[in-house]
Amino acid sequence: MKQIDTYQGKKALVIGFGISGLNAAHLLVKLGAQVTANDMKTPKDPAVVQDLENDGIKVITGSNPLSLADAGFDVVVKNPGIPYDNPLVAKFVAQKTPIITEAELGAEIFAGHLVSVTGSNGKTTTTTLTQLMLAKGTTHRVKYAGNIGVSFSKVAEDLGPDDTLVTELSSFQLLGCPTIHPHIAIITNIFSNHLDYHKTRENYINAKLNITRNQTPDDYLIMNWDKEEWQEIAQRSRATVVPFSRLGKSHDGAYVEDGMIYWRGEEIMAAKDIRLIGPQNVENALAAIAAAKLSGVNNDAIVSVLTTFSGVRHRLQYVMDYQGRRFYNDSKSTDIEATEVALAGFSQPVILLAGGLDRGYTFERLVPYFKKHVKAIVVFGQCKDKMKDAAEQAGIPTIIESENAVTAVPEAWKVSEPGDVILLSPANASWDQFPNFEVRGDKFIEAVEKLTGQKEGN
Repeated sequence: MKQIDTYQGKKALVIGFGISGLNAAHLLVKLGAQVTANDMKTPKDPAVVQDLENDGIKVITGSNPLSLADAGFDVVVKNPGIPYDNPLVAKFVAQKTPIITEAELGAEIFAGHLVSVTGSNGKTTTTTLTQLMLAKGTTHRVKYAGNIGVSFSKVAEDLGPDDTLVTELSSFQLLGCPTIHPHIAIITNIFSNHLDYHKTRENYINAKLNITRNQTPDDYLIMNWDKEEWQEIAQRSRATVVPFSRLGKSHDGAYVEDGMIYWRGEEIMAAKDIRLIGPQNVENALAAIAAAKLSGVNNDAIVSVLTTFSGVRHRLQYVMDYQGRRFYNDSKSTDIEATEVALAGFSQPVILLAGGLDRGYTFERLVPYFKKHVKAIVVFGQCKDKMKDAAEQAGIPTIIESENAVTAVPEAWKVSEPGDVILLSPANASWDQFPNFEVRGDKFIEAVEKLTGQKEGN
């Protein structure tokens, strides 16, 4: 941990009691700040509040009092998911009080080699692959943190100047990271996500670009080169741009040509030997390879990781084979693009489980993928009628309505045959029925285990 005096004697407000918020509050105390912690809800576990108070932190729960904006705070550390038009946050915005996220604190105290990953899809897989490659191919400690479910600042506290931290960063986090400066930044892709939060696509792109805002020509921006728009976005960075391309559009970085993966002309391995399925995972592998090669990792370490790693939980995760059917959990597919990519990864007939929160859009874009890949579909959730409409347009012969991702499992099994893939890839958020996509995916796996009498991974 790097010692800084940025917050010494400052009044700091932490809004949100998630894992990152709680860690941020305790870290600010260590950095010499006078800390107040606030959450809209009162924690069910009283030990959470007691732990904060034991550290000298003033705790306010049950609401976000607007009076906090008049308390003279020097800095606000906001949970990334709280929008900037939240009434309390909006008052701080109007006052021009600095508003940061916990990731900014982590970046400020980390003295080692920082690699940061963002993008609309593929962030977690790319982060994990990069961490595994660097850990296998270098001698110092390599950890991951951030939006991957591990507190950035907590991990940064425990690492030294010779260590590497690979961080997954969402657009929500990056909006509150004014000084973050990774030596290697990766943008996996940019679609049109979270526009309810960012309001416009340009705002969303600008949030993503905060990952490279402070980079210099001595740093690297690894960028997906397979769309002209992404190539143009890369030109906004001052970093040295390193492209990756599944379509062989550039040979200046990592790319695929004639089925082989190359790094700047050097053959690495056959793309078909990557254990993860689907073209999106070839892209994720290319991004990770670029980061690994820039960090001095040898090819043996890279190939070892890519031929053995079977996937991140809830992200096109292989669950099991049973009686000739293969089950996959892709609960993280909370948008149409992710489900398009998932379907494109299979040559076998797919029985798709899809549906969830109705955000107002329809699913015509999925029709070509349905026609090519899907033999049967089980729809559920608020948007099941809209998903059913798209399935009917595609001429899917078997369309089944179910309650949720759990009840859909036995329905899918009834219409399956040996050789089929049973895939949960909802194309929608989970919040109409589950607290988050992780719970939805876990419940799906439990349902598969109940159906088959086997444990995950068999």
